[in-house]
Amino acid sequence: MGTERSAVTVIGLGQMGSALAATLLERGHPTTVWNRSARKAQPLVDRGARPAATPEEAIAASPLVIVCVLDYDALHATLDPVADSLAGKALVNLTSGSPEQAQEAEAWARSHSADHLDGAIMTTPPGVGSPETMFLYSGSHTVFETHRPTLAALGDPLHLGAEPGLASLYDAALLGLMWSTMTGWLHGTALVGAEKTEATAFTPVAIRWLSAVTGFLTTYAAQVDAGRYPGDDATVDVQIAAVDHLLHAAAARGIDNALPELLKATMERTRDLGHGSDSYASVIEVLKKGAGSA
Repeated sequence: MGTERSAVTVIGLGQMGSALAATLLERGHPTTVWNRSARKAQPLVDRGARPAATPEEAIAASPLVIVCVLDYDALHATLDPVADSLAGKALVNLTSGSPEQAQEAEAWARSHSADHLDGAIMTTPPGVGSPETMFLYSGSHTVFETHRPTLAALGDPLHLGAEPGLASLYDAALLGLMWSTMTGWLHGTALVGAEKTEATAFTPVAIRWLSAVTGFLTTYAAQVDAGRYPGDDATVDVQIAAVDHLLHAAAARGIDNALPELLKATMERTRDLGHGSDSYASVIEVLKKGAGSA
């Protein structure tokens, strides 16, 4: 016996907004859609979505309004003229932006009597709907809990806290982690590739190594929280010596060394702060002080 699905509105039908609306339709949610360019709504209308002629009509159609547009300028251009219609609505903002913009949006929504939840989508459009995909949320816990079943249709919903900027802050931090990891992998791939090793041969070994690295992260997280970095595994001094091997191997093979040179310089600054015999986690003390510190 089927369960009745909650109605939801999706405003913004770019690649991501369209993926959100399509997934909600697939999961049986009555879905109203609006986009500045109406033709983008047609494929969704063909699949059962209800088109709205105006943003105001779209907002009126559902208790939950999901907005996913290009940026915050587009968000306000769309919603400011119809802000009064948001009263009593749950507004989930999946527009990418800064934590500060999320905080401002929360205050703006509250001033118009809407309950605001900010979100960050940790996938590309094809990943929407997978239970493995993380959707990060921050802000109104009431919106999150009330509409959790609908949000869960899009991916695994994680509420990070009441501070509205947290989802955007995590998003930025996790993207930094992704780019650092992928660039490190590509540097390693270029290095072994200089000896005719294919990326497809190197990558399974790299992925297995990343599993070990996650263990280091778990160990170091507790050290970071405590502000104590016992060097009982591999000290910063040892890491500085090890990175030299990477630099020499890459230089001998004509590989760009900007990334490992940056890493070595950061380790050396950490050592100069007195953390040479501490664990690698002590590098955070340099990062927290900014680039101008010694």
